[in-house]
Amino acid sequence: MKAAFDIAVVGSGFGGSLMAMMARRLGHRVILLERGRHPRFAIGESSTPLANLLLEELASRHGLTRLSSLSRWGSWRRHHPRIGCGLKRGFSFFHHQFGKPFRVSEARSEQLLVAASPCDELADTHWYRPDFDEFLVREARACGVEYWDEAEVERFERGGGGVWLHGRRRGGEFSIRARFVIDATGPRGLLHRELQLAEVSYADLPRTEALFSHFNGVGKLEDTGVSGGEIPPYPVDAAAVHHVFEGGWIWVLNFENGVTSAGVAATETLARELGLEEGGPAWERLLDRLPTVRSQFERAAAILPFRHLPRLSFRSATVTGDRWALLPSAAGFVDPLLSTGFPLTLLGVSRLVEILEQDWGTSRFGERLGRYGELTGQELAATGRLIGAMYRHLGDPEVFHALARVYFAAASFSESSWRLGRLGLWQPFLLQDHPEFGPASRECLEQALRLPANGGRSPERAALLRRIDEGIRSVDVAGLGDEHRRNWHPVRFEDLIGGAEKLGVERGRVEALARALGFGDAGRDTVRGVRAR
Repeated sequence: MKAAFDIAVVGSGFGGSLMAMMARRLGHRVILLERGRHPRFAIGESSTPLANLLLEELASRHGLTRLSSLSRWGSWRRHHPRIGCGLKRGFSFFHHQFGKPFRVSEARSEQLLVAASPCDELADTHWYRPDFDEFLVREARACGVEYWDEAEVERFERGGGGVWLHGRRRGGEFSIRARFVIDATGPRGLLHRELQLAEVSYADLPRTEALFSHFNGVGKLEDTGVSGGEIPPYPVDAAAVHHVFEGGWIWVLNFENGVTSAGVAATETLARELGLEEGGPAWERLLDRLPTVRSQFERAAAILPFRHLPRLSFRSATVTGDRWALLPSAAGFVDPLLSTGFPLTLLGVSRLVEILEQDWGTSRFGERLGRYGELTGQELAATGRLIGAMYRHLGDPEVFHALARVYFAAASFSESSWRLGRLGLWQPFLLQDHPEFGPASRECLEQALRLPANGGRSPERAALLRRIDEGIRSVDVAGLGDEHRRNWHPVRFEDLIGGAEKLGVERGRVEALARALGFGDAGRDTVRGVRAR
């Protein structure tokens, strides 16, 4: 079988399906190829405010109204009740010592709660990927995208003014000619293998492994007393829950359908000690070291076979080439610690869509692709540097939390700037080009990476904590530097209003944005992702 298209997208995860849909809405002939079949399990399930803003803007700009409601929990549950999701009000971190129950102190020094929304209606979500990805494939087909599942691409070659994808499907052979190929097949995927692209390491990130599954019967963390009898800024289980310990961390994501996604990311040393390659027995050995987490999983049962990834992080040395490009999800992966995969992938989709819209068939196309590739690589490297610093200090909650605030300061500023129309697609993730925060954050991370892990209360450690506090001030619009909150950070009206000068806009515009975000009655019926003009 032979067929010809303008654009071939390989891989029908959420990034590939969105890319195919957008390209088709621009008028291109598009085919979407999938090696497996939906519904299927996929790692990467927790969204962020920036990811949802990007999703809604893509949907609104290209007339895909059914996708817009997936950008916030309230509208998702009203319009798509059959697509599994979970309520994500923020990020919850709890630090454990092996062999000891979780300890709640007066200062709450062993926990960090950072809210991402003021209410459930406007909250972020965990995506139950078997449902979510299958829905996007159906939407892509409804847009006119040609979709082939069970299509194994075996060879990539150039020729005849385009490229050819040769493979097999359901016992037969196929050859697809395309003018451009977008790889959405994930780390070490199709084009990385076929083109023998080099892999580069993250200089500051340790080698890590992962083990994960889906579970039924997981208990509520709140029932273990982790809040110490106080009322937290949001229900601690309605979040991306992180159990942090020396050498790694566990994620727990709850879906409305009763399923819980959970797994561990661990340094190579701890992974070998636990024997992660053994699957279920390794998970049990880890829970035996964490009494409070063990109590949460006392009645839990894995409903899928455990999956072990012996090499979690990945980064391709090359992201684009002659007539092809990797989505960020295929160009690299760092770690699920801060849920950075979704915004990075959606930034990549948005940028490629803009290039297709503005420069397809022009002499600028290659140059724009090159810039996309450079920026994708820079953003992966910057994310790896931050998460590498956090891994270095997994055993020191105070330093770990300070480094987490570097991320949340950048994220909250970016989200507010995006809504105010002050941030563009081509400005780097994590505010690397911000005139004050960019250099300050790099300096902080360099100091953190030089600081010995678990080195005690040294002058260097104290200096790092002061430098981080100073470094985030220029972009802190979420009250992250307020020590009186004792590591619990709700979304508050006064923090956003007080950040008007930092955001470079008049107070009135920020007040309008705050109302649109749900502070007071005026925000109840507004669309969350629409930018305040």
